[in-house]
Amino acid sequence: MERVFNKSRLILWGSVALVFALLPLLFPGGFALSMLSQLGIAIIFALSYNMLLGQTGLLSFGHAVYFGLGAFMTAHAINFVEQGAFGLPISFMPLVGGLTGLVFSLFLGFVTTRRPGTPFAMISLGIAEMVAASALMFTTFFGGEGGIVTDRTAGGAVWGVSYGPQVQVYYLIAVWCFISMALMFIITRTPLGQIANAVRDNPERTQFIGYNPTRVRWIMMSLAGFFAGIGGALTTINYEIITAESLGLMASGNVVLMAFIGGIGQFWGPIVGAVLVTFLQSALSNFTQAWLLYFGLLFLLIILFSPGGISSLIAMHGPLWRAGMMKRLMPSYVSALCSGGVTLIGIIGVIELLYRGTLLVGVHVAFTWIVAGFLVLVGAFFLRRAIRSVAQAWEDLSPDLAKWS
Repeated sequence: MERVFNKSRLILWGSVALVFALLPLLFPGGFALSMLSQLGIAIIFALSYNMLLGQTGLLSFGHAVYFGLGAFMTAHAINFVEQGAFGLPISFMPLVGGLTGLVFSLFLGFVTTRRPGTPFAMISLGIAEMVAASALMFTTFFGGEGGIVTDRTAGGAVWGVSYGPQVQVYYLIAVWCFISMALMFIITRTPLGQIANAVRDNPERTQFIGYNPTRVRWIMMSLAGFFAGIGGALTTINYEIITAESLGLMASGNVVLMAFIGGIGQFWGPIVGAVLVTFLQSALSNFTQAWLLYFGLLFLLIILFSPGGISSLIAMHGPLWRAGMMKRLMPSYVSALCSGGVTLIGIIGVIELLYRGTLLVGVHVAFTWIVAGFLVLVGAFFLRRAIRSVAQAWEDLSPDLAKWS
């Protein structure tokens, strides 16, 4: 346990808790609190998916199934509390979602984890389609197209907390987010987490030393379903309505984007991806209807040029910071950043022109096309040279970095 709770990690986790506590004081607005609540839910969802893909090597296209089922079961549980069927404080409702996700992932995982790799991915896709179709068929449970509406203030206030104000909902999400993050981090440091990594890298060798790879995958999938269900329950509490979209392919694809963009090689990678994707979704959707296209381009660039995600880019610079060599890379990085920015502006201009037909009111369309095309060509020309400069700078640093390490 010393590996998990050493002094530096206690300071780090204490800092994370402090940030969670102070954020509503720094950003008290309604939109900011709503955004922060979404971020907390997205972090839980992305980290739970990383237990499958990053730790165990299971690529799933149906992880939102457990997220959505946990959300629907929580909605019904809150309505039962409102009707007086049983008493359970809203603060503990995420356990209902978590247990729902655990039960369904235990049941489905018993079958699906027997076929890892591509068969698992295809089976998860089929399950996602099946559950999404069932949501429109079994309207008693799923509520049809309108979904299930609930009231998070059901049961009255406990110690003055009714979860009517959004700030109270945020703190509930923050507490469960912190607990879930800590538990998932602890799992990565347990023998189970280490064996899951071994199953991901070499299942045959893991089986040779006496472990059952199928059982390890099943356990990890069940735990991932539990935490996904917690995220779904918090979604129900936050929005007070849940629809079939929460367990569809769009939600499953969204969490795949978070994991890959942030990076599955580091524990904190999906956190970065969840924050970035959630923020961009809320920000871009207010400015352009082509925001999904931009997400696709971002995902494509990450896969092509940084398969390990943003976290791997950050981690690879760690030795340079410790060796004090970052300043030798800065000129080439600044050049790449400037030329890349020019290229990006030109590409955005071209996309918006293709999508909307015009870019600036009162400016001739032909002129905007010329400017956008010019920015793309000039930016791409200098970006290509800047990339070569970055590669050369890394090559020049390699001997000195090897001596330092």
